[in-house]
Amino acid sequence: MAGPGEVMHIGGYTASSGGRATGIVAVRRDPATGELTPLGTVAQTASPSFLVRHPSQPVLYAVNELPAGEISAWRVDGDGALSALGSLPTGGADPCHLAVAADGGHLFVANYGGGSVAVFPLDPDGVPGARTDLVRHQGHGADPERQEQAHAHMVAPGTGPQPLFAVDLGTDSIYRYDLDVAAGRLVPREPRVRTAPGTGPRHLVRHPDGRRCYVTGELDGSVLAYEVTDDGALHQRGRVDASGRAGHVQPSELAVGADGRFLYVANRGVGTIAVFALGSELPELVDEVSTGGEWPRHFVLVGEHLYVADERADMVRTFRLDETGVPVAVGEPLEIASPTCLLP
Repeated sequence: MAGPGEVMHIGGYTASSGGRATGIVAVRRDPATGELTPLGTVAQTASPSFLVRHPSQPVLYAVNELPAGEISAWRVDGDGALSALGSLPTGGADPCHLAVAADGGHLFVANYGGGSVAVFPLDPDGVPGARTDLVRHQGHGADPERQEQAHAHMVAPGTGPQPLFAVDLGTDSIYRYDLDVAAGRLVPREPRVRTAPGTGPRHLVRHPDGRRCYVTGELDGSVLAYEVTDDGALHQRGRVDASGRAGHVQPSELAVGADGRFLYVANRGVGTIAVFALGSELPELVDEVSTGGEWPRHFVLVGEHLYVADERADMVRTFRLDETGVPVAVGEPLEIASPTCLLP
């Protein structure tokens, strides 16, 4: 099916969420040129808005972002084809993110609606079992429309003694949890980390050095910089604007390059990828590149390339990273309906 190259999977919003996607799409990536070749829909499933792979098994997981949220799992064949392993309810509404523990033993899910985090055990083959925990966040934020209640937006498992971070847009908080492996339950680490009112924290990324992490503030257009201590505490080092452009700025995804030199931030509204140097106390904006669309929902760094999924422009755009770390557009955008997540 796939031929030479690497297979990537793309999730998106289907009609059940007002989107135009048909499920999970596979594309072939040429590592040399970065070119993407569509291979068709490989799983017809409702609004698979975020995807993740098992760290050691050929298994792909997706959230089904629906009022009655679900997760779905598939076995991944060598050519990118997917074989269904089943679906399970998340216990919450509109799950928007999921992640697998570093040891591959558990799957964590962020339910945006109602603000809860679900835990699923994974067997040795990566197949999820019945949910073992559901932790509900309580409270609200300063924005009466977007922060009327808790809205868990991301789960970021740690390694070793580091906790799982659960980023909650609705309560302006980053919750910290340890996992009771035997019981499959989350144990809170107090206190939770609070951002400034109205920040709306969305996504978090750890720096490769393990001592720093960065968070996008969806509601105030910010990037927050934190120092991470050995015991998993977060100390805020400061805040910078996510974009230098004028207009509505609603940052979404962020990532740190493999060498740790640059932080990349996608900005919806102004339609950019902002590039920050990480050599100082706070990220320093060095360039900002237009993506060719208005709503870059997600992006991934793969080798020398950066791929941007623009949900509203129905496209995935390919960029090459030059020696300065700045993305340079190459080729023509690939037409993909309502893409929300790219999984290399």
